[in-house]
Amino acid sequence: MSAFAWWQTGVVYQIYPRSFQDSNGDGVGDLAGITQRLDYLRWLGVDAIWLSPVYPSPMADFGYDVSDYTGIDPIFGTLGDFDELLNETHRRDMKLIMDFVPNHTSDRHPWFVESRASRDNPKRNWYIWRDGVKDGPPNNWLSEFGGAAWSKDAATGQYYYHAYLPDQPDLNWRNPEVRAAMLDAMRFWLARGVDGFRLDTIHHLFEDPALADNPPNPDFRAGMSPTLAYARTHQVDLPEVQDVLAEFRRLTDSFGDRVLVGEAYLPLAQIMPYYGTAEQPGVHLPFNFQLIGAPWNAAFIVDLIARYDGLVPPGCWPNWVLGNHDRSRVASRFGLKNAPLAAMLLLTLRGTPTLYYGDELGLADVAIPPEKIADPWELRVPGFGHGRDPVRTPMPWDATRHAGFSEGEPWLPLNSDCETRNVDTLRDDPTSILRLTRELIALRKRFMALAAGGYGLVESRGDVLMFERLWGDQRLTVALNFSGVTVFTPLAAGAVLLSTTGKRLSEPVYNLLCLHPHEGVVVDTSENAG
Repeated sequence: MSAFAWWQTGVVYQIYPRSFQDSNGDGVGDLAGITQRLDYLRWLGVDAIWLSPVYPSPMADFGYDVSDYTGIDPIFGTLGDFDELLNETHRRDMKLIMDFVPNHTSDRHPWFVESRASRDNPKRNWYIWRDGVKDGPPNNWLSEFGGAAWSKDAATGQYYYHAYLPDQPDLNWRNPEVRAAMLDAMRFWLARGVDGFRLDTIHHLFEDPALADNPPNPDFRAGMSPTLAYARTHQVDLPEVQDVLAEFRRLTDSFGDRVLVGEAYLPLAQIMPYYGTAEQPGVHLPFNFQLIGAPWNAAFIVDLIARYDGLVPPGCWPNWVLGNHDRSRVASRFGLKNAPLAAMLLLTLRGTPTLYYGDELGLADVAIPPEKIADPWELRVPGFGHGRDPVRTPMPWDATRHAGFSEGEPWLPLNSDCETRNVDTLRDDPTSILRLTRELIALRKRFMALAAGGYGLVESRGDVLMFERLWGDQRLTVALNFSGVTVFTPLAAGAVLLSTTGKRLSEPVYNLLCLHPHEGVVVDTSENAG
């Protein structure tokens, strides 16, 4: 695999630090806790860890409101704890990717404190300040979290722009001083040895300088989120974003074998420019979120695979995501019976997969009692969103008190089935989704066809999704039965390498494959297989 970068052939594992492992009994996960669990991640076989933000923050959006880009929030530990985690990660031949939040800071960041001090403060232009219009905001732009994207500062009489919460004022990326300061922050972590960054909400970096009103969204319908009432024509995805991403890439490349992953919730065609060009490369992996909102339908996913693979520019690398800290868990979206099938899909498609912590256990969304809600979004705008707490609950490690996550009361409730759905229990069960996930990752390391190969056949046969992965004389066929009935489908002769049932290893296939309800298999259909 030496011809490929680690981020191409590897599996990325997202950790939500508050919820992975608590080391000091305060009920909140921390860096030392993650270090304690690195051997589990090595056992699982993942190649890189992506940490959601651990910087100092007032936690108005649980770390996505940064008050210091070169520190560690005390709730997670110290810079020394971070260095220990980084060193121990590298010692186990894994990589560490940090979350970087370039679009906005906390309103308590020293930069914004200065900026709002007066209209003539030297840092006033580090953020987006404007006069109001007719006793109201400068325009009709809406926040991603609901309501106007402008808040009035009583002391100076002007409005400041925030694409998210009022506590998260947007930086002015047209100001070269802002660019220099943010590049310095990235340089701080790269010099420390981190292996790259996941860049938060990069499509929001620039806004129309004329502040033109957004037009009505022609697709808006009653019952949709009010944030979708207007098309974000003047608010997101402006062409200047690509110049900044090119700067990020030049800096990152200067430190060697590092990676940039970009978050931009945009249609497929619109995320392709985020790769950049041969002359001006952008991020290595613009996140492909299409599976998160996709219906559980074989024909739809076949079409999605074909469209996405056809759009990825030559020389660029695809990627797939099934879950993250903002969206409902796989087992809740598709049903627990389909979670193993979804894991097989994610880990056999062409490109880099990102696995969200706990999905390897089949964790579902956890019901949060009203008195336990912690998500600032849900607390401040009740009922506006589904709340993100249900997908951020603590990792269950064993059947002991608090599932081995903490000696204290966890910051969010654990899954109700934590006594049986935990790492220790599932690790001992050869038919569990945890063991399946580990074996799928091992299969990617064993066969270059899965790690880096191209596609052969990609088609749906009724409720069966089938595709081939090819590399040299290797040909592996993945067949996924999306239905609840047994299906027989023609298939070239071969031998079963893996089934979602945990059985059938080395079972021969003689031109007809039997798939049980909700079963997926990987079959070696190479000429010399079987």
